[in-house]
Amino acid sequence: MNLNFQKSLSKNYTNNSQKIRAMSEPWTTANIFCPNCGNELSELENNKKVSDFLCENCLENFEQKASKNKFKNKVLASEYYTLINRLESKDKPHFFFLHYLEAVYSVNDFFVVPKYFFVSDIIEKRKPLWPNARRAGWTWANILFSKIPNSGKIYYVEDGKIISKEKMLEKWNKTIFLKDIKKDNLKGWILDIMNCIDSLNKSEFTLKEIYKFEKDLEMLHPENKNIKPKIRQQLQFLRDKWYLEFLEKWKYRVL
Repeated sequence: MNLNFQKSLSKNYTNNSQKIRAMSEPWTTANIFCPNCGNELSELENNKKVSDFLCENCLENFEQKASKNKFKNKVLASEYYTLINRLESKDKPHFFFLHYLEAVYSVNDFFVVPKYFFVSDIIEKRKPLWPNARRAGWTWANILFSKIPNSGKIYYVEDGKIISKEKMLEKWNKTIFLKDIKKDNLKGWILDIMNCIDSLNKSEFTLKEIYKFEKDLEMLHPENKNIKPKIRQQLQFLRDKWYLEFLEKWKYRVL
């Protein structure tokens, strides 16, 4: 994998965002494989695409966001209603996120967030633009990265280090069970428990440690009056899906 952009591809553009697109999308086609099946990706034509890339083997499609800034707690995405409609469609995309170093035009981070991590709570609606703005009434959306579990950010490149294909595909397959959960409220619970586990920042933990998030989970799910039983239910589900390993009574390990 070559982490450098081909700068000559941008010579016909003056707009910076067009320059980055002209360099970053061919880079992805040349260097990135489909995380679902491992095959090559094809770049879609600008005047036809609703996504940026397609795997012609498994027919998964991908959109890409490129930025010179690190992706942190939230990311400006696109027009809110367009994004929501896209995520509710049958062919909704997975998302690639590319962070490049502007000084040398090279890739520093590249990761994919599978489409089944996108629930309604992860998309934040911003206030419409003012009437005197160039795009008056336009409503932007943010993607709330802070609500996506670590296992939902699967790296090809991290801090300039290339991750092996084998390891990357293994991480993809670890959470593929989520695609079979169609209801946002059910999936939301699982993602919230994953985030609680991430917050502990350790591979082994106890049920008592997860119970410490009871108040936070009450705020996220006010309709549920039995938080502790629900926590145990979700841990059991994650154990059954080989996301967690049960060590002994009320003690778990992240696999």
